[in-house]
Amino acid sequence: MSSYQVFARKYRPQTFDDVVGQDHITRTLKNAITQNRLAHAYLFVGPRGTGKTSTARILSKALCCIHAPTTEPCGVCDSCKEIAAGISLDVLEIDGASNNGVEQVRELRDNVRYAPTRGKYKIYIIDEVHMLTSAAFNALLKTLEEPPEHVKFVFATTEVQKVLPTILSRCQRFDLRRIPAPLIAAHLQKICTAEKITLTADAADAVARGAEGGLRDAESMLDQLVAFCGDAIQIDDVLGIFGFTAPETVSRLAGGLLDRDTPATLAVLDEQSEAGKDLMRLMGELIAHLRNLLVFQVNPESAQAEGMTVVFQGQSPLVSTERLLELIDGFAAAENRMKWAPNKKLHFEIALIKAIQSLGQSTLTEVLDALTTLREGNPGTTNGAASPVTPSTTPRREAVVATVRPPTPPTPANRQEPPPSAPASRMDFAAMKKTVSGPAATGTEPVTSSDAPPPAPAAETAPPASPSPADGAPLDGARVWGDLIREIKSQRPLITAWVQAGKILSAEGDQLRVGFAPEQRMFVESLNKANNRKLLEAILAKVAGRPVGLKLELADPAAAEPAPAGNGSHAAGDQPFSRRTPDAAQPPQDPAEAFKNDPMIQKALKIFEGEIRSVNGPA
Repeated sequence: MSSYQVFARKYRPQTFDDVVGQDHITRTLKNAITQNRLAHAYLFVGPRGTGKTSTARILSKALCCIHAPTTEPCGVCDSCKEIAAGISLDVLEIDGASNNGVEQVRELRDNVRYAPTRGKYKIYIIDEVHMLTSAAFNALLKTLEEPPEHVKFVFATTEVQKVLPTILSRCQRFDLRRIPAPLIAAHLQKICTAEKITLTADAADAVARGAEGGLRDAESMLDQLVAFCGDAIQIDDVLGIFGFTAPETVSRLAGGLLDRDTPATLAVLDEQSEAGKDLMRLMGELIAHLRNLLVFQVNPESAQAEGMTVVFQGQSPLVSTERLLELIDGFAAAENRMKWAPNKKLHFEIALIKAIQSLGQSTLTEVLDALTTLREGNPGTTNGAASPVTPSTTPRREAVVATVRPPTPPTPANRQEPPPSAPASRMDFAAMKKTVSGPAATGTEPVTSSDAPPPAPAAETAPPASPSPADGAPLDGARVWGDLIREIKSQRPLITAWVQAGKILSAEGDQLRVGFAPEQRMFVESLNKANNRKLLEAILAKVAGRPVGLKLELADPAAAEPAPAGNGSHAAGDQPFSRRTPDAAQPPQDPAEAFKNDPMIQKALKIFEGEIRSVNGPA
């Protein structure tokens, strides 16, 4: 009676067509054999269990078979049998970990001179080649670059970054990919059919996901399941033996998290911990679930949504894409901490509680959107009719944000109020606007009291747009720059001071040159950033009626031309450099400090009861 052979060895691929999930490599090797374009050295790189050594053996059989060179080795000749058994004298498999010294490489270098005993080639397969020492690598260089015609080298490694660049440059490199779970599941079903074993589809999928792209790991897991269950394997057997968590449980955990139901979320974690589940794997499955939900939001037709469409449709409205990215980052950091922590459950619980708390906080983007609406002087209106503005958050978070509201002053007669049926959870931007109003929005004057009358709507105070010049007409640089400043005030108030500091140097054809004082270099660098530059050019094209090139530079103060009064720019900014006021000659304020000290920002911090943790740079 022959000894038992595990599935990983019994069903090891014997031909190129048997290799699972590596078509890009097998096709290249078959074409190279057919066209007689064989390299003298190959390097197979990839995770464990993806077929590196198996592909090397198949290539060896293709070159040493009695029908060689062939893309379909027979597998029955003596040479093919010896290679499959690992006892061929012409195909030497060397373990790089135990033969990593200079002496072993010197011995190999001496042996390559001898001709093969049976076939046309002598092939050296060095597994885990990254284990060779630097001295051993260097001793191999010359032989590797110019081996005898009958010698081929095949290297395999899981850590290619440890292989010397001089070795990499002498090999044809092939990167083996992690095998997709559906292919692994199909291969397991094929093995079970041959072995007369019943494996349910959901059990095969669970094993395939748990193997994480390694076919050999999946085959080893199947071996273990057969030993435990016999010839019938169910999903509960897979979950019980390997500590996996059912997709429904992961969905329930994610659902409690997104619903911000802390007791229910922690109850699911306790349940899985008491059942002896692997919490590290549960964290990975939660991250994978959130990642698939993120992909579903971006592309509902994606393959990740297969079989989970109903779950994702229910959870998607509960969280925004931006929040999902934050959650994934937070859980990934917690997963990294759990690797070395003796109490993994503690870190898991902390990560869940932090995530639930973060869902109840307003993001900086939401605050800036609210401030932008306030600055535009048109909160929640559409075609002149007032309507509540809903932030891009979930309804639960809206209710939390809406609990903090400033006192609402008397409503002017000419301003429409939201309809009485408006939900109380909407943010009262009209009330906030009345509190933060008037010159404070420009960031250049003190904040007025809440009792001061609100300014007229922007549509009434804005001067009429200047007529666009006809194509070919001379460019009125002073007028165009003044119109641009007025537009900047309404669209990007935070950079208005930088734009106002510029003076017209020249306006020739469709090119506008604007100069800044030498101490204002930071203004030029900030305005030349991609987002600010794009905005300036778009506004210039709008006010000039045609595309206008813009050049911002540090210029001689005497070369500047004053812009006429009444162009919409700041009074101090209309003076040439030679006639600047003493205040304008002061060193420019740090943009980060200017942002923090902006009266509008300070008022917003008071309204939202917030604080500025960091300022990444100018707008």
